[in-house]
This record gives sequence, structure tokens and C-alpha cells, in this order.
Amino acid sequence: MAITDVDEFAHLTDADIENLAVELDAIRQDIEDSRGERDARYIRRTIAAQRALEVSGRLILAAGSRRTAWWAGAATLGVAKIIENMEIGHNVMHGQWDWMNDPEIHSSTWEWDMSGSSKHWRYTHNFVHHKYTNILGMDDDVGYGVLRVTRDQRWKRFNIFNLVWNAILAIGFEWGVALQHLEIGKIFKGRADRDAAKIRLREFSGKAGRQLVKDYLAFPALTSLSPGATYRSTLTANAVANVIRNLWSNAVIFCGHFPDGAEKFTKTDMIGETKGQWYLRQMLGSANFDAGPALQFMSGNLCHQIEHHLYPDLPSNRLAEVSVRVREVCDKYDLPYTTGPFLVQYAKTWRTLAKLSLPNKYLRDNADDAPETRSERMFAELEPGFAGIDPATGRRRGLKSAIAAVRGWRRGRRTEVGPATDDLAA
Repeated sequence: MAITDVDEFAHLTDADIENLAVELDAIRQDIEDSRGERDARYIRRTIAAQRALEVSGRLILAAGSRRTAWWAGAATLGVAKIIENMEIGHNVMHGQWDWMNDPEIHSSTWEWDMSGSSKHWRYTHNFVHHKYTNILGMDDDVGYGVLRVTRDQRWKRFNIFNLVWNAILAIGFEWGVALQHLEIGKIFKGRADRDAAKIRLREFSGKAGRQLVKDYLAFPALTSLSPGATYRSTLTANAVANVIRNLWSNAVIFCGHFPDGAEKFTKTDMIGETKGQWYLRQMLGSANFDAGPALQFMSGNLCHQIEHHLYPDLPSNRLAEVSVRVREVCDKYDLPYTTGPFLVQYAKTWRTLAKLSLPNKYLRDNADDAPETRSERMFAELEPGFAGIDPATGRRRGLKSAIAAVRGWRRGRRTEVGPATDDLAA
């Protein structure tokens, strides 16, 4: 099932993991030492461009009465919301720009254009998710409380609608993120502190209320003063823009956490976890997708999810160069570097959700060696001392080689079973 011993799974010694931490620390230090005006200029220009784009979208909606103008305005506003949430809000609130000491671009002051409170998100995401990444029972992002994304989650009847729940979550993703911090499940089970829950609910209601007024009352009323627009046309355009943002954000985030190769862990992995082991868990629990400059920008540079999880507070515009060095580290220690085309990675998340809508007894793959769920037990048949130097090639053998070896055996066995089955059928 999920990984219970990350060191054993990774085929690394204690010394390897310590050296891994030293090398990854060196990458961080190099980026921190080189931060400067180029990076500050990048975020300021991004904020200015995003605001100009948002104003343009609202002006198009106010000035144009044609259907094409409505779609152009809604799409422009949707793109502006994506940039604000992904490349600006998410990254600013991670503290990526705190070193500038600019009160406007600081993690403690930024409030993003979403229904959820930035204060709540900084706790559920920055602290809980990034500290306990993919640890079952500790990271609420593993399924968001409604989706079954690993076989370690007990199948329940409502999981049969896994695909339906994800479609609903994707459309209203900002609300899923906003409600996450309320811990509604704990409230219903009577395990939540009532006073603390009331405070969270009051803070959520205030932020969500302001967001609803802005998108569905204030701006529609303002643009309805123009002869080229109506209250309803702007209201529906704002709703469409929010859905565009929600669908895109959901896709990017799911590509970073639920495609094949993004591992899940048990609580035992946290016991006595060293810095090197934390680094290792982040590398194994995250996934990237291939992207050019435009897709990098529109994803908030979360196409480099592995690098983001290693260095959540480093400027997003530097993650592309960091990724080159992280990939070299993975090659050195024979660790997998999970990446692939965006559409392929996203399709894999939907495939996983479709498979796991069924109970485990209907699934073909071994629970310790499935595309979406692996553990150290998948290597039980490897000979002792597999990790180390391959005598045939002289290259290091680690997790990447071990996975390839086990998969090779499985393919071979299926090939052997296939002809035998055909002979019996004949």
C-alpha cells in the first residue's frame, strides 16, 4: 500500500540521504544569494500586467454588446484571475518575495481574488500540505476529503461517483479550497474545538461574502450603467471567468500530485524525519509536467511542482533553472524524476480516479505496485544488495533501476501467461 519506509523504498543509505540534503541545500543557497533586481522586476511587471489584463476584461464587458465581446471579456477576465491566483497569489503567500521587504508584495499582507481567506490558505497549504505532503491522515490535499486517490483510502459507496465529485470540485475549486480550512468533517463528528471553529467560520464568511459582492453585485451594477452591457451579462461573465480559473487551477494542481509516480506515505514516515528524508519525500511525492514559457507562466510555474515542493519559498521565476540541477541530482542517486506532457499527466489523474471508484477487489494491479500506489514491498523479490553499483554497467542502481527491474518482470510474466491462456483457449 502506501510507503511506510521511505529510506528502504528509495534504496538509499543514511549517508546518501545526508549527502542529498547537502546538495539540495547548496542549490537553495545559490538561488538565495543571486536574488536581486531581476527577480523584483519580474514580479512587479507580472502584477502590473495582470491588473491591466483585468481592467481590459472589465472594459470589454462594459463597452461591448456583441456576443463575441462578451466571450472576449469573460476569457480575458478568466486569464487575469488565473495569473493572479497561480503566478502571483500562490507564490507571494509562500513568501517567495518577502526578501524584497515590500509591504504590498508580502506573504502576510496579500489577499487574493478568491472566496477563501489568505490567512486560512497559508495554514492549510503552506504549513499542513507542504510539511506533511501526501501523508495519509495528515495531508487533507490527498483527495480533499471527497475523492479516493489511493488504495489506502477505504472504499466507500460514494466513491463510485469519484469522477462526478472531481468534476464538481473542478468547477467550484475555489470553494473547495476555501471550505477546506473549516474542517467540516471534524465539526460533524464533534472532534473540533467549537470556539476555534466559530472564528474560522466567521473569517470565511467575511471573505466569501466580500468576494460574492464584488463579482456578482458591485461589478455587474457598475457595468450596467454602460449602454453596451447589462447587469446579467456581467454577472454571467464573472461566473464564467471564475469557472475558467477554477478548472485550470484544479488541472494544474492535480497534475502535480495525482499522476503516476506521485507517491503516498504513512504516518510512520514522519517519525524522526531528517531534513534529507523530508527532501526525499517531497521529490517522491510530487510530479512535474513539460511546459514552454507560456504554459510555465500560466501554471504559476507549478509545472515545476517537484522543485516547488523542495523550495516553496524560492521565487517562481527561478524554478526552471533549479529544475536542471534537481534533475541532475536525481540522475546521480538514480531517483525517478516524474514528469510528462501536461495532457498525459492530467489524463492519468482522471484514470486513477476512475479506477479507484471501484473496490480494490476489482482492480488488477498489486496494491503495492500499481501505477498510482507503490510501497517498499514491491521490491521483495529483488536480490539482497541490489542497490549500489551495477557490475554490468558500472552505474549506480537505486530506486529508478529497481522500479524498472520489477516492471520488467511483470511484463515478462504477463507475456508468459498470455500465450499459455491462448493455448488453453485453442
